[in-house]
Amino acid sequence: MLDGKNLVLAVPTSSGKTLVSEICMLKAILERKVKAVYLVPLKSLAREKYDEFRKYEKLGILTAMSVGDYDSPGAKLSDADILVLTTERADSLICHKPEWIDDIGVVVVDEVHLVNDPSRGPTLEMVIAKITQMLPNIQLIALSATIPNAEDIAAWLKAELVRSSWRPVPLSEGVLFESKIRFSNGSSRPIRHARGEELADLVCDTLDENGQVLVFVSSRRSAVSVANRTVPIVRPYISRSSMETISQASGRIAGGPSAPEASKVLAKMMQAGVAFHHAGLTGPERTTVEDCFKGNLLKVIVATPTLAAGINLPARRVVIRDYRRYEEERGNQPIPVLEYKQMAGRAGRPKYDQYGEAVLVARTEEEYDFLMDHYVSSEPEEIRSKLASESAIRFHLLSSIAGEMTHNREEIDRLMDGTFFSYQFNRWEIDHYISSALDFLEEGRLVGRSKNDELYATGLGERAAKLYIDPETAILFRDALSEVEAFHPLGMLHLICSTPDQPLTHASQAETEDCEVFIGDHEGEFIVDISEQMDDYEEYPRFLAQVKTARMLNDWISERTERSITEDYDVGMGDVHRYIEAADWLIHAASEVARVTGRSQLIPSLHALQVRVKNGVLPELLELVGLRGVGRVRGRMLFNHGLRTLSDLYRAPVEEIARVPAIGLTIAESIKHQLGFETSDAGDKVPATSERDDQSASAQTLLEEFEDEDS
Repeated sequence: MLDGKNLVLAVPTSSGKTLVSEICMLKAILERKVKAVYLVPLKSLAREKYDEFRKYEKLGILTAMSVGDYDSPGAKLSDADILVLTTERADSLICHKPEWIDDIGVVVVDEVHLVNDPSRGPTLEMVIAKITQMLPNIQLIALSATIPNAEDIAAWLKAELVRSSWRPVPLSEGVLFESKIRFSNGSSRPIRHARGEELADLVCDTLDENGQVLVFVSSRRSAVSVANRTVPIVRPYISRSSMETISQASGRIAGGPSAPEASKVLAKMMQAGVAFHHAGLTGPERTTVEDCFKGNLLKVIVATPTLAAGINLPARRVVIRDYRRYEEERGNQPIPVLEYKQMAGRAGRPKYDQYGEAVLVARTEEEYDFLMDHYVSSEPEEIRSKLASESAIRFHLLSSIAGEMTHNREEIDRLMDGTFFSYQFNRWEIDHYISSALDFLEEGRLVGRSKNDELYATGLGERAAKLYIDPETAILFRDALSEVEAFHPLGMLHLICSTPDQPLTHASQAETEDCEVFIGDHEGEFIVDISEQMDDYEEYPRFLAQVKTARMLNDWISERTERSITEDYDVGMGDVHRYIEAADWLIHAASEVARVTGRSQLIPSLHALQVRVKNGVLPELLELVGLRGVGRVRGRMLFNHGLRTLSDLYRAPVEEIARVPAIGLTIAESIKHQLGFETSDAGDKVPATSERDDQSASAQTLLEEFEDEDS
């Protein structure tokens, strides 16, 4: 590695993968004066690595992180030495071609086994292929705890392979049956059956030795119910001092009276040393739970498998209670061995534990035999490329054409030769996917051909690539917006939810009738022709999910409380934030599509809707939430106290603004400063003439933008 060779490290968790990559990055930065990129699959993992690498600032090495804003060339990253990026953000940066990209000397790919993931894998492959084509001398360091066919990954990356089973904390895998854990090495451990439930016995057996426990279950509902049942047995293990510290942390989660019920339940459980963890939690909630567990304040976390693919959160014992997961149209199916190994690998806390245990739970002798043979004693499935997808291929081909990396079929073939897909699949299969994708892009008028048969991105194609949206989304926006006569927020939200880029909540069978009544009441507001979707039996469930998600977003911009939204739609606030974040971006994308397709008259309405979605407000608060520090709650408070416009705030004394609930003196002074006031030496608020003129001009521009009556 120190000689600049590519390297694949297939070694267990906590055995030094990150240390090796850090040494490599430091050597490249200090000796070769180049940048290092650290690629991660998740935002949470990016934040963890960013915090970890900031320790090198004492050496003059700057670390930066970028995980979103796909329409930005990343100019602020130019001064950093270490760039921590999500795979998607790295892909968007390549499309924007920032000047500093040629300064990259080493790329670390964390969790490289995720090329096997249908959602993230294609982008990871293409990022690696694009980088190696742009920078032939780049050094690649690929890391993973679990790669059964690691030699294939190494061959693809033209890398040296280091494979090892050594762990600093030895791991024992076994199955609990009839109050005894039987391990794969032939040893066993009796578990005292004193609490009437095997899971409770396993938890207490660990806590008696001052360990911590991670319990993996298959669903969010199970995570909450199992955590709740665990509370009474864990509470006695929590000291008074720990309880006081946890209370402070859980208090931040519980929030005010409008906080979601799930947040209040989580906060109450945490005070007993237990928490649940799943994708429905907000980012701050997940961070609080993780930090408390790392600090040994929480003794038990009950989680869905998403935690296994996230940040480093080890425990003395990992219990995989559920090894089956419900799949649409297939029912309950056994999880892949690879997924089990990822969860099992969380067992054993470095610096705290002498050993780690991963335990499955069997109820019959036949189940015991199955679990031992299929999971404990088996190797994970081989990693396979997931780039064999028409939508993925056309997305990345458009990106490469718009970024002028490829101009013809020969250059496209050369780019694809750098993928794991090309390493594993036959040439004729690859040709089929490429030809099909090019046909789609040309028929959709996102890509054209010059007289000498060179490929180029059209104005819409180039904008779609830089916005990082699916080509299908760009085409849908172009066609739908060309037909819009009257702008209805609900109709626009449904259009957003009709794209492949918007995550959707599930509409249950019990919600079907209510959805259908809602559709009938608002039929005239839809932009998309819904008649075909209503008549398509196979697509109907997805259509209902689109309507339900659009309705939820409409409630959000109507200032429904977080608590009522989470309860009415049976979603977590983390889900709501994810839907809002995606919708915010897609409305911005729609306004850009409107601009390049000659529908600029829609842009003011789209901008106003974007502000409403970002802040969750009615149109009357648009002015107020344009101020820094003023969101939906403070904006509503100001409005209800008669401070309804920027002019009202400009005229009001700072003391009057400060008296409004949820405002206070600091926010009040910030508001006045944004409106052109500054503090004199005597402490009085006086207009700062030049600044006030600038702010007034900005305010006037904002007001003019929202003048049309639809806004």
